[in-house]
Amino acid sequence: MKKKAIKIGIIAAVVVTVLAVCLGSSFYTVDDKQQAVITTFGKVTDITEAGIHFKLPFIQQAHIVDVNVLRKLEIGYRSDDNDATVVRVVENECKMITGDLNIVNVDFFVEYKVSDPVKYLFNAKDPEEILKNLVQSQIRNVVGSSGVDSVLTDGKVTIQQDIRDLTAKELEAYDIGLMLTDVKIQDAEMPTDEVNEAYKAVLSALQSKEATINLAQAYKESKIPEMEAEVKSITLNAEYDKQKRINEAKMQIAMFEAMYEQYRLNPDATRIRMYHEALQEFLPTTKVYIDASEDGSMQKLLPVDSFTEQEGQQ
Repeated sequence: MKKKAIKIGIIAAVVVTVLAVCLGSSFYTVDDKQQAVITTFGKVTDITEAGIHFKLPFIQQAHIVDVNVLRKLEIGYRSDDNDATVVRVVENECKMITGDLNIVNVDFFVEYKVSDPVKYLFNAKDPEEILKNLVQSQIRNVVGSSGVDSVLTDGKVTIQQDIRDLTAKELEAYDIGLMLTDVKIQDAEMPTDEVNEAYKAVLSALQSKEATINLAQAYKESKIPEMEAEVKSITLNAEYDKQKRINEAKMQIAMFEAMYEQYRLNPDATRIRMYHEALQEFLPTTKVYIDASEDGSMQKLLPVDSFTEQEGQQ
């Protein structure tokens, strides 16, 4: 009886242990940044989102993948996870030749994430390594077709965009469940200190040029309202002068028409006045004798200017 009891106890313990293991392996947890790919006998049967889920023990497996997490890839250098100030240069990755046959050292920082967990798990043995090789290939392709000035100074944005577009196109063809989100030039310099200092001077000059252009543009923008006000003032003065001359011309026309009307009514008086004005102009010192008496016994000697003044008063 004692042996039988021991045997029953052992069997019960085994059963409890198996049940505990089954229950422990039947539940799994997925957080909000993950997805779980469920396989049944090695075949994908489901994809689950965040939460606590049940699976058949020993028959099903849950492969949890971080899908909503940005992952990084360093090309040309390696940073220390424990100390961000410690950086190790990887020369066989960073050293490359530009399109104008100059040697440069360029480091790249790449961000990517999992776009399809099933393809990420089962379409390739090492998808990260494939991505790294694709990015490096396109980096050398784009840098090799760019001038050294573009790589070191003002062409970085275009180079980054070209590498990103070309790599994304290649990723679609490989279909490994990864999506490229960003490619940035972390650092770019010449391989020797002397040349590197010279290019830093070039970059500084370009920055100074840009700053000067911005200052000139700001000065231009500040002067535009002032110039517009001056133009408006000149235009208003011109309009005023134009109207003034028009009014003067109208006044002269009115005066001429009034004089003409008087001439038309009394042509003899006008003719005499014009005659006297001509005498005054051409014979200013001539004396004129005038018979001022009714019987002709008295005479006056007058200068032409007095004579013309008297005629004008009459």
